Amino acid sequence: MYSKDTIAAISTPLGEGGIGIVRISGGGAETIARKIFSRIPSGGLQSHRFYYGELIDPDTEDIVDEIMLVLMQSPRSYTCEDVVEIHCHGGYLIVQRVLQLVLRTGARLAEPGEFTKRAFLNGRIDLLQAEAVIELIRGKTEAALALAQHQREGLLSKRIAAVKEGIVTSLAFIEAYLDFPEEDIDIPGLREIELAVRTSLELIEELLNGFQQGKVLREGVSVLIVGKPNVGKSSLLNTLLKEKRAIVTSIPGTTRDIIEEVVNIKGLPVNLLDTAGIRDTGDEIEQQGMKLAMERIPLADLILFVIDSSKPFENEDKLIVDAILGRQVLIVSNKSDLPQIIRLPGQLESAPLVSISARDGGGIEELREAIFSQFIQGKSLDGRDFTALSQVRHRDALNRAHNSLLSFLDSFVAGMPLEIVSLELRDALAALGEVTGETTPDDILDQIFTRFCIGK
Repeated sequence: MYSKDTIAAISTPLGEGGIGIVRISGGGAETIARKIFSRIPSGGLQSHRFYYGELIDPDTEDIVDEIMLVLMQSPRSYTCEDVVEIHCHGGYLIVQRVLQLVLRTGARLAEPGEFTKRAFLNGRIDLLQAEAVIELIRGKTEAALALAQHQREGLLSKRIAAVKEGIVTSLAFIEAYLDFPEEDIDIPGLREIELAVRTSLELIEELLNGFQQGKVLREGVSVLIVGKPNVGKSSLLNTLLKEKRAIVTSIPGTTRDIIEEVVNIKGLPVNLLDTAGIRDTGDEIEQQGMKLAMERIPLADLILFVIDSSKPFENEDKLIVDAILGRQVLIVSNKSDLPQIIRLPGQLESAPLVSISARDGGGIEELREAIFSQFIQGKSLDGRDFTALSQVRHRDALNRAHNSLLSFLDSFVAGMPLEIVSLELRDALAALGEVTGETTPDDILDQIFTRFCIGK
């Protein structure tokens, strides 16, 4: 199934720190520890117990570092193999020296994600749980971490198992008939097959309906702030970030480049981009900034079109309207603390609008709520009850399973031979197996685990 080599890697971030950890996994892990650890007890190392001592280079007998060492014997370890962890001082050089000593003593350097891959291949976790590990590492908000934690705990796997249950039940009925054709399936039996498949279909549809929300929670969204000069774009950025990130002056064209920052809005990771004010100008540098802004419009998940509500709608505003038509737009009517003059053109009448004052913070909470609701509808992101698909791989596999079940029902209701229509059920099971890892091709597994860092 996989190489039985003993592998090793640094499991803590590189750089200075209080502690660095070198992890070893495989049949030779304990043997390596015995060769380089100074204080092996006469009765041998006990599993899951920390030992204090020194790491010794067997070639020179030099002390490499003062360490704590722990052995976790198979199968009670992360990989279900024998695992040794060496906890040394956290300097960059010293951790590298410890790793090199381990490699010279019989281990090879682990590939990215190889420890977690071994945990998967040895049956400790399924593929959904393995993928959740990288999401825990990369999560940007509490809600994203909660979603990953639910997946790591197997909650999403249980929902997939519930989908498979109805399909397996139906196959059992069909195979019983095929094995004993003299025993006809009665009408209640036929109805039970159809009901089980329809139940599985409904469960798949529930998961697919939650995909977009799970995806934006995991990956975040890109929100582009556009508008003519001096409407308060940079002030809005600073207010949302709660810090002075962009320069704010009364001079038009202050922002030339794109300013990009991440902000957490109710658990949703939002990548905010402040852009140059769009207007007719002969300034070459300012023109370059406006070109960058225009290029980002098609790439953004949401456009915040900032307008000055204290002034009439101008030609510069109309230039922006032409550029953002057809995009997901939220109009931000700034300077609500001043007398209101502006009237929106007909093209924007159906777009949602929030009035704010970036100067004094009025309406900002309403704006945060409006941004959130553009992506998450009717779902709390406090993390306690939110379980969803979050990766395209999962969605595509479930779509294939969904299509196979629909095809089965069409053929089943039409009275086609059961030995033929049952193939659709097997295809659906195979697609679902790709999600949890039972039937995932090796090249897909390689793509998944190479996303991990070395040492995990």
